[in-house]
Amino acid sequence: MIRLYDYWRSSASYRVRIALAHLGLDWQSVPVDLTTGAQRDPAHLARNPQGLVPAADLDGHLLTQSLAIIEYLNETRGGGLLPIDALGRARVRTLSYAVAMEIHPICNLSVAGFAVEQSAGAIPTEVWMRHFIGKGLAALEEMVADQESYTFGQGLTMADCCLVPQMYNARRWGVDLSAVPTLVEIDAHLSRLPAVARAHPDRWKA
Repeated sequence: MIRLYDYWRSSASYRVRIALAHLGLDWQSVPVDLTTGAQRDPAHLARNPQGLVPAADLDGHLLTQSLAIIEYLNETRGGGLLPIDALGRARVRTLSYAVAMEIHPICNLSVAGFAVEQSAGAIPTEVWMRHFIGKGLAALEEMVADQESYTFGQGLTMADCCLVPQMYNARRWGVDLSAVPTLVEIDAHLSRLPAVARAHPDRWKA
């Protein structure tokens, strides 16, 4: 059994849950409550020295970093999460990284919290989130302007696994999505897929 150490509202964990469900795999969720600091407990640090989620116990190995886990799943289980051609893979990675390496890190709650603290509250969390998520999604909108149902091609890829959680976070923080209609359309299509619905945070809330 695959064991996923995650937190229900973590967007990185959400990405991996989508991939697992898309591949038709069963997994056991082992919650790591970020609100109580469980990610800093010695037991979790032994799994992931970064003190982050998710961590996945897969094939007798502990893997960390959501995109690395998804790529491993694609290589060992198939499923088309990355295209077979080099250019297609580069394109999907570009879209994935635009979310996971550009938007997500600066909008991590620890980063936003530091900004609030250092500004003595002059920069509220909501303002920080809306600014950087909105800016990142505006660029992503241009990158997928020629797409309709998926961020790339005609099937779910790693980039879609990244988009859905980011759109969830955008709505959570009240980001104005009127400027990204293509992303809204793609997200709506993806959200109707059974695998994506199975991974939704509401289904994993402790």
